[in-house]
Amino acid sequence: MQLNDATAVAEPPREAANDAATDAPRVWFDGKLVAIDSPQAPLTTHAMHYGSGVFEGIRSYATADGGAAVFRLPEHMERMRKGAELLGIDFDVARASEAVLETLRANRHADAYIRPLAWLGSGTIGLDVAPLTQHYMVATMATQVHLAGKAARLGVSGWRRNPATSLPPLKLCGGYVNSVLAKREAKQRGFDEALFVDAEGFVVECTGANVFMVRNGSITAASHPDALDGITRATLVELTGAHSRPVSLEELRQADEVFVCGTAAEVAPIASLDDAVFGDNPLTREFQALYARIVRGAEPRHARWLTVV
Repeated sequence: MQLNDATAVAEPPREAANDAATDAPRVWFDGKLVAIDSPQAPLTTHAMHYGSGVFEGIRSYATADGGAAVFRLPEHMERMRKGAELLGIDFDVARASEAVLETLRANRHADAYIRPLAWLGSGTIGLDVAPLTQHYMVATMATQVHLAGKAARLGVSGWRRNPATSLPPLKLCGGYVNSVLAKREAKQRGFDEALFVDAEGFVVECTGANVFMVRNGSITAASHPDALDGITRATLVELTGAHSRPVSLEELRQADEVFVCGTAAEVAPIASLDDAVFGDNPLTREFQALYARIVRGAEPRHARWLTVV
């Protein structure tokens, strides 16, 4: 993976951090910042054919002091390193992290969704990845994606989640075809999001978010070996004191509140699960507000989770 510094651009003034970029967005691509529409990868790129890449979803936020910060950047990049290692991709966490910050600065993005991607390129069209070139990019988008905190209608998917014994629960590109199929099915059935449940009737996760429930004031984080070890999930477990354990679908249906969380979804209340309708979600709203304060630097005790842009 190429992460050289030769063509890095200078950091723009801090006072411009919250402004929208006035020129075309730029992406980090193999050691330099280029226009987002520049030719970048040949049609024989291995990852295009086989999904042989690893990505992360990360968020940055405008902060209370007028700057910007990335939420839990080291944890995201370390998880990305684990996925890259499985594919034989060399991954320098420190340099890859700096590329994220440089891209945000170049685009003058504060509130942004960040997509780093490492992938295998040219060299063979076969399944032996050793001869392939390695690449790295970072794109930043000043938009909200996925559930974006809104109350969602959740439907149980007819698809099963990739079992961890077949595909490790990391952000491997090819593995997310599973999420695409479940999301597409859910939308066709009139839901906003899909819930994966295993063959024994235990909750796994949604297509891009982990699941929590509230019952009689007790907060539970659904755990499952096939679910992504979510960074936002770990954050919410620490903040709420939630108990992490397996949760059955029937138990989830009987909850007082259900919410899901993830980098893009943040803390998103669930309005209904199939035909089960949930109530006013007061605790979920509290967690939403606390999370929003933390990511924007308004809770000094959690400043360690923020990387200043």
